Amino acid sequence: MAASQKLEVFCNKALKMGALDAVIVSPPQQVFTANWVRLRCQYGCSEYGQCLTCPPHSPTPDTTRKMLDEYSSAILLHSGQWKLVREIAQALELKVFLAGHYKSFAFLCGPCDLCKKCVCLAIRPKKGRVMACQHPDQARPAMEAAGIDVFATARAAGLPIEVVRSIDSPQNYYALVLVE
Repeated sequence: MAASQKLEVFCNKALKMGALDAVIVSPPQQVFTANWVRLRCQYGCSEYGQCLTCPPHSPTPDTTRKMLDEYSSAILLHSGQWKLVREIAQALELKVFLAGHYKSFAFLCGPCDLCKKCVCLAIRPKKGRVMACQHPDQARPAMEAAGIDVFATARAAGLPIEVVRSIDSPQNYYALVLVE
């Protein structure tokens, strides 16, 4: 089975799980990174710095770009519900891994919601001791927290995304699963 056919199988699984769209992005150079994106987290999100998956603890745009360049493909997931797209990406990352793609990795959307308060940051570790995430199997950085320009990436993939102009506006949420 060709690589693109294998990825289509994963896209179909994502659609069955409830994604509105699941699009192959190949090569991942079509996933755009920019330094300004993390600043939107710092100056615009009330959750900034509150968990290990958010800036300043998440990967920098430069690190993310280097990581993306190590992959041949990605699957961009779209949903109208942020929690659903997060769950689909987490499940899909595992399915991709179990299918033999050992480098599979997901970028989610929005701040981590696995703990009421991030244990990694809530407890001051003893000198020289690093606290471990309580949910390493599920916790992943958000695309935007890692410097991925979600707007440019979604638009390049032909998916809908617009600036939300009021709290009543419908929203589009995205996640990304890297596949090698």
